[in-house]
Amino acid sequence: MINPHVHDLDARARRVLRTLIAQYLVDGEPVGSRTLSRSSGLDVSPATIRNIMADLEDAGLVASPHTSAGRVPTPRGLRLFVDSLIELQPLPDAEMARLQSELPPGPTTTLDLLGNVSTLLSAMTRFAGVVTVPRQADFPLRHIDFVPLPDARVLVILVFTDNQVQNRIVQLARPLEGRELEQAANYLNSQFAGLRVDDIRLRLLAELREAGSELNRLLASTMELATASFAPQAGGSDVLVSGQTNLMAYSELANLQRLRELFDAFQQKNELLQLMEVCARAPGVRLFIGEESGFAALDGCSVVTASYGAQGRVLGAVGVIGPTRMAYERVIPVVQATAGLLSDALNRAATTL
Repeated sequence: MINPHVHDLDARARRVLRTLIAQYLVDGEPVGSRTLSRSSGLDVSPATIRNIMADLEDAGLVASPHTSAGRVPTPRGLRLFVDSLIELQPLPDAEMARLQSELPPGPTTTLDLLGNVSTLLSAMTRFAGVVTVPRQADFPLRHIDFVPLPDARVLVILVFTDNQVQNRIVQLARPLEGRELEQAANYLNSQFAGLRVDDIRLRLLAELREAGSELNRLLASTMELATASFAPQAGGSDVLVSGQTNLMAYSELANLQRLRELFDAFQQKNELLQLMEVCARAPGVRLFIGEESGFAALDGCSVVTASYGAQGRVLGAVGVIGPTRMAYERVIPVVQATAGLLSDALNRAATTL
């Protein structure tokens, strides 16, 4: 039996496995020994090819579907192929130019940018494009304003460096005058613009603990407003999915029950978000083939992701979900390049503060 590590495969077995998988990725059909004998470039008989394929099957790298005389790669075989048997090349200039041209050139909100990226990934690969949406608190604050409302309430308007605007209504113990609200906004803008909400909250707590601090002296009547404005908010990250219906075109995913489970996972998002958050925490490209994802709904699928971020912070991950029969040597560079361009766009936006 062949141990399923590329270094334990002799040159002929590597050539046969690479040729079999390349052929399968093109047409999705089991590959027979006669085809491999012709296309592998090896000067061996179909009988020798059959023996090599039998060893590959014993190693769990290929399998015989139904009664077919041909073989198809297993997830383990595909993993070996991606990790060791293909040589990834940078994205061709034409495809990189397409990515660059279709991303918004000017200022836009992060949510709009991420939606564009999800759609673009789907269009480039013909799979489902997925992008995680970071918490708004992951972006620095640009500006804060207060608008008085009836019944001692205040509308808090938070403007972030990604051009998103978040409105919060806070209930105070007593109404504040316009002069007090203006004083509070001026102080918070001068002291906290450019910081993230979590950092602002920590700074506020530290200042409020200091007797005689400038915050206590200037904003004695509005400490309640300052702390309430940056209180933790319910809800966290989200994930955008585009092009789910593309997956209906692939015969291996066309089973009605199979599609229903997959689309339910896209709709519910919980498992998908968990997987994408795991991917965001790892540098570089992540790839899950079949059951490697740990989620039953994604069995039979491959997930290719790459993390993105800004100013040295990881904010999320972008990726595609498609059948295990995908052109990995093309899809991986597309996802990697898209993550890089998204990071560049977010870094440019951050410098406009």
